[in-house]
Amino acid sequence: MAPAKASSGKDTYSVILPTFNERQNLPIITWLLNRTFTEHNLDWELVIVDDGSPDGTQEVAKQLVKAYAPHVQLQTRTGKLGLGTAYVHGLQFARGNHIIIMDADFSHHPKFIPRMIALQKRHNYDIVTGTRYAGDGGVYGWDLKRKLTSKGANIFADTVLRPGVSDLTGSFRLYKRVVLEKLFESTDARGFTMQMALAVTAKAKGYSIGEVPISFVDRVYGDSKLGGEEIVEYAKGVLQLWWST
Repeated sequence: MAPAKASSGKDTYSVILPTFNERQNLPIITWLLNRTFTEHNLDWELVIVDDGSPDGTQEVAKQLVKAYAPHVQLQTRTGKLGLGTAYVHGLQFARGNHIIIMDADFSHHPKFIPRMIALQKRHNYDIVTGTRYAGDGGVYGWDLKRKLTSKGANIFADTVLRPGVSDLTGSFRLYKRVVLEKLFESTDARGFTMQMALAVTAKAKGYSIGEVPISFVDRVYGDSKLGGEEIVEYAKGVLQLWWST
């Protein structure tokens, strides 16, 4: 049975964290999340969605569930089913009225979460997204080829779709829960193009989006899950969104 939703009296922030072979990263990112939310007196939870990691991620997660009770829960799936469906799955069990999506590999530092929350509250944004390509945001640890690939992907999408968002491929975002639920209902993309599709659909539906500059750091442990197939999928996704909008 899914946990009860948070009451309307106080904002609760549910972090949905998809994992696959993140045994080394998960304890530290959980500790950082706990410290960040505790220091800012925010009601929070972490929903770990693991796709059958063979490296022992689930065993580590189970220990974290006990250590940080009642703030951490583990939801497992059999096999590597994809990032987009992991968020949809995690949302079923999240109790917060705000949802934060981020990566488990330290490319997204929890220190930016209070800034995202503050901006959302100040302007009542439906979505706040972390951006590498505005203000003092930046990317660290990537070689020139990968920087050009990422920047080029955003320029390509911005030129074709004109969504008014500086970092369409970014996956560090804060959503109002009701907004994310509606976006999932109307967005078919579940793979590498999901973040872009959610932002474009949000703009088309008139939802407001704010941006917080972030420092994006390449993963500390493990291997990147971005490959040539994902880049091709992204290009196809941009054109499909352009055709349908």
